[in-house]
Amino acid sequence: MLYYKNDCDSFDYEFEDVIKLFFLKEELKKINGPWDQSSGGFLFCRPDSNEKGKSINIRLQGKDFDESTCIILPEEFSSGNKSKLKSFKKIFKRKLFLLLQNYTGKIIPWGVMTGIRPTKLVNELLDGHAGKDRIIDTLTKDYFVTGNKAEQLYKVAVNQRELFGNSDSKSVSLYVGIPFCPTRCLYCSFSSSTLGQYKKVVDTYLNTLLMEIEHTAGLIKENGFNIESIYIGGGTPTSINPIQLDRLLKGIEDSLDLSFLREYTLEAGRPDTIDAEKLKVIKDSRVTRISINPQSMNTATLERIGRNHTPADVEKAFFLARELGFDNINMDVICGLPGEDVSMFKATMDRIAQLNPESITVHTMAIKRASRLTLEMDKYNLHKEYEQVAEMVETAQEYAASLGLEPYYLYRQKNILGNLENVGYSQKGKECLYNIQIMEERQSIFACGAGAVTKMVFPENRIERSFNVKSVEEYIGRIDEMFARTRTVVSGFKTEIRTQSHK
Repeated sequence: MLYYKNDCDSFDYEFEDVIKLFFLKEELKKINGPWDQSSGGFLFCRPDSNEKGKSINIRLQGKDFDESTCIILPEEFSSGNKSKLKSFKKIFKRKLFLLLQNYTGKIIPWGVMTGIRPTKLVNELLDGHAGKDRIIDTLTKDYFVTGNKAEQLYKVAVNQRELFGNSDSKSVSLYVGIPFCPTRCLYCSFSSSTLGQYKKVVDTYLNTLLMEIEHTAGLIKENGFNIESIYIGGGTPTSINPIQLDRLLKGIEDSLDLSFLREYTLEAGRPDTIDAEKLKVIKDSRVTRISINPQSMNTATLERIGRNHTPADVEKAFFLARELGFDNINMDVICGLPGEDVSMFKATMDRIAQLNPESITVHTMAIKRASRLTLEMDKYNLHKEYEQVAEMVETAQEYAASLGLEPYYLYRQKNILGNLENVGYSQKGKECLYNIQIMEERQSIFACGAGAVTKMVFPENRIERSFNVKSVEEYIGRIDEMFARTRTVVSGFKTEIRTQSHK
């Protein structure tokens, strides 16, 4: 147990961010008064002033442990200089991290890199012509990232640069959301609804979605953008019937200029939603890449997480796609699913290796606030099994290498087990460009559908977003408002570009 008290309000977020790397929620207790020395340590942070100026003192006391650190506040801090403040907060996090590392003895694989997009830092360094040695030194010495994670991160950034480097300033991506699934998985927090509940409104939803796609097509054309990639996700896009799926795909092709399209992904996703008729519809469209996602190839696990399919169903769907000529298939797996150990995960990877997909996306289990799992955490012991999850992640990396797959994108999530990561591995030339762009935030992405988020990347990497409502019913009823939101953010982008060009 760690008791803590923070009297430096300006550093609340950073303080909480770092201590959560070392302690689970149930191992932390915020206090204002005395602490029970027999049941844990006490960490406190307080401002101070002396002849040297203003400072922050951090002290951690525990059984046979008493260490402190003092951070002198620069004069610029009180002036509210944002760049100086950001830089100083990094120092604060590093000092606190080292103190907690000394106290706990824990090795945190990603150090103080708590953001979800660690590759952005490496790409920024590469933009500045930094070499590998300097980048690895920055990651390990400034951010305390472990050596193997630093090497992996560098490799990912190098592999993806050729892909996004070929995009020009007029290139954009398009996301289309189908928020329906056969059932809701235990760990899911996406904007999705079970098809049984919403079957009667699917056609109305598609009518509205196609209207938004047509409106978006107009904005893209008006502003001279070129669509580089399309990603249809969810939910599970193949949960709708073949006629509805055909209507959606034809509607996209009829509305949009796809002359510059480099990639088109559709998440076939759940094997229990895939059949020959739907795959034929997809094959007859412009789609170039699909996902068939088992998550696990263990029957007991699939039942536990609420997926109504078997490992045999996964293989059947995969072979059916191959027979129809699909030559770019991704498969998702999850490390750390409830009830799984390393041997079970290896069994999953064995079966997937035999299928030999063009890409494998390896997720580490994340505890999401809006998922059923959060309500049922007392049934499982997920956080206590960090070493097993870390071994699963390493196992997946080894299998990917044996199949000739290279890591090409990487991201992290809040409350991810073991403070680990998610990695996409792919054959050369079969990567998902959209996945890279959504993480690197170098390209504007238009998004249509309930819960979708349009993201405009302004000059100097400033980002503005337009959020669609998540509820299917509200989306249908308020579509004109969604149109207006997107048009406003695109108009702001256009105005800023025009202003920049006149300078």
